Amino acid sequence: MTTTSSSPIELTLTIGGDLPVHRLGFGAMRLTGGPDRATGIATARRAVELGVTLIDTADSYDLGQNEELLAEALHPYPAGVVVATKGGQVNLGRQWIPLGRPEYLRQQAELSLRRLRVERIDLYQLHRVDPTVPLADQVGALRLLQEQGKVRHIGLSEVGLAQLVEAERIAPIAAVQNRYNLADRASEDVLEHCTRRGIAFLPWLPVAPLVRGGAGAVDAVAARLGATPAQVSLAWLLHRSPVVAPIPGTSSMAHLEENVAAAGLTLDEQDMAELAPGR
Repeated sequence: MTTTSSSPIELTLTIGGDLPVHRLGFGAMRLTGGPDRATGIATARRAVELGVTLIDTADSYDLGQNEELLAEALHPYPAGVVVATKGGQVNLGRQWIPLGRPEYLRQQAELSLRRLRVERIDLYQLHRVDPTVPLADQVGALRLLQEQGKVRHIGLSEVGLAQLVEAERIAPIAAVQNRYNLADRASEDVLEHCTRRGIAFLPWLPVAPLVRGGAGAVDAVAARLGATPAQVSLAWLLHRSPVVAPIPGTSSMAHLEENVAAAGLTLDEQDMAELAPGR
């Protein structure tokens, strides 16, 4: 069921019951991997200046360099800023491989703590479910880290509904990070479950290249509102459910400012209807 509103929406989401964040977050993956480290640092700092309080990274983004850049840019972290990270996937060039052995997850969490310069990770997410390791062992490793005070809240990335339900029996799940956008709504059932359960839903790739049948509607709504298609895409996510906190990523300062401005865009019932599937 799609949420519609003609009035400003609530822009704060509380993760895990005690971690309030602004609902327009930032995915940091693109800040490293290029030659211009200074631009990455400046972009991270600018995101915080613009009011972003949820920043997402992972241990596998450029072999930990992404986490190190965020620490260099932001540590000591301003009050209210949450840096979420992920473990459980390795990047071998062009190939991503899930690696969910408990000892590996514990090791990577320790390394993330060191690189981020924190004593506790506010949100630690299983980057991918490893099909070769029982889910109970993978989530159990994160639960142990939580019990040890090294992780505040546990999240999952790219999970199906059955996996999410199983994981909830093992540990409290505070967030789910799945790909979800106007053109890719395959995780609709997971989002509905998160909405019912009050689990934060963090769409990655929230502004996707719009495929056949999508661009026309987005362009029409954008033109009517004096906004860009990317802003409409992000505003749609914010209106879709109160638990949604998109994490668009960019290395461009201009795109960052454009994305953050989407939080002030209000969509009415007509706008949401035009963006509905099949239109």
